[in-house]
Amino acid sequence: MSEREHGHTHSHEHTRAVSNRLARAIGHLEAVRAMVEDGRDCSEVLVQLAAVRSALASVSRIILKDHLEHCIVDAIERRDQRAMEELERAIDKLIK
Repeated sequence: MSEREHGHTHSHEHTRAVSNRLARAIGHLEAVRAMVEDGRDCSEVLVQLAAVRSALASVSRIILKDHLEHCIVDAIERRDQRAMEELERAIDKLIK
């Protein structure tokens, strides 16, 4: 969505932290792929996949918190019901 659609820019305080965490998760997932290709024990692979899932959940929490503190506060002030509906859909997909 563009700035015009939201009415504000997406400049959040946690952007760098999110980017760094995503880079680490990507690296970790690449390592898991290498484990699979090397024929490592399935139990070890599953443990590492759980770690990747946990890292992504952590990033999701940061993004959600940031979204609530910035975008949704702004949407409430502007009485933007569509933003609230989009948040509901996004949360539904996130926790599915």
